Amino acid sequence: MDRYASLFRELSRTCPDLELRAEEPMSRHTTFRIGGPVRLMALPRTEEDAKKAVRAALQHDIHPFYMGNGSDLLVSDQGYEGFIIKAVDGLGSLEHHDNIITAGSGVLLSRLSSFAMDKGLSGLEFAHGIPGSVGGAVTMNAGAYDGEMKTVVRSVRCLTAEGQEETVAGDDLDFSYRHSAFQDESRLILSAEMELKPGDSGDIKALMDDFGNRRRHKQPLDLPSAGSVFKRPKGYFAASLIDECKLKGRTVGGAQVSTKHAGFIVNLGNATCSDVLTLADQVRETVLRETGVELELEVRTLGV
Repeated sequence: MDRYASLFRELSRTCPDLELRAEEPMSRHTTFRIGGPVRLMALPRTEEDAKKAVRAALQHDIHPFYMGNGSDLLVSDQGYEGFIIKAVDGLGSLEHHDNIITAGSGVLLSRLSSFAMDKGLSGLEFAHGIPGSVGGAVTMNAGAYDGEMKTVVRSVRCLTAEGQEETVAGDDLDFSYRHSAFQDESRLILSAEMELKPGDSGDIKALMDDFGNRRRHKQPLDLPSAGSVFKRPKGYFAASLIDECKLKGRTVGGAQVSTKHAGFIVNLGNATCSDVLTLADQVRETVLRETGVELELEVRTLGV
């Protein structure tokens, strides 16, 4: 019996409420709708089951890959020979005290920002249309419309690579553009504590609606994608550079540079991971050749 089968058997015995899936297609778990099967996936609904899954994996010399809603993830067509712990649908606690909200890592940003609005707390309006979870948003320091997670996150509870619980706060969070201390993916985020400012719920809703209207007008929300494929190069906007190079509509297989927003690569229905990466390489090479600016992938890859 190999170590994944052994881990599956142990978790089935010790965590009867933990949902486990073997050879699960990752196309079901990413917003790109792309990806082959993962050897084993766990979908914990409680922190206790998440901790047990991490610690059992480490005992089998397996280091889990942690994911949220899969909104910034591109998985190999061959899949991933590993163990994934997915927090979305579980770890969904939401608590509020004065100006502080504590959210489980599986809470979707749309739910979090609506919760803040209902409590009359401002600072998360930018997050309403981002299709990610708290854990993923903290990891990537997600942001939009001049807002980002680093402006609100005060501390993060997580499990270390050794399976021990710790709290990371202040400068140790190491936030910068699309970066945090959790970027090495060695720790499982359990929850994040955020400090917001009092605001008027009506004003907050109006701003969220405005951001939503802008997204619907400018972004290809009708097609699977991972949002902005490239990071914003200093002094430039990736989408503007790509548009300047007349790459809108460029297609490889089922992947296309969106005709609506050049910063997006969309899945027209049958795109593969290889299609997306080949197209991304073509875009990077063309932009570098014609503008001298080097683009860096923002989307994470797995199994590639």
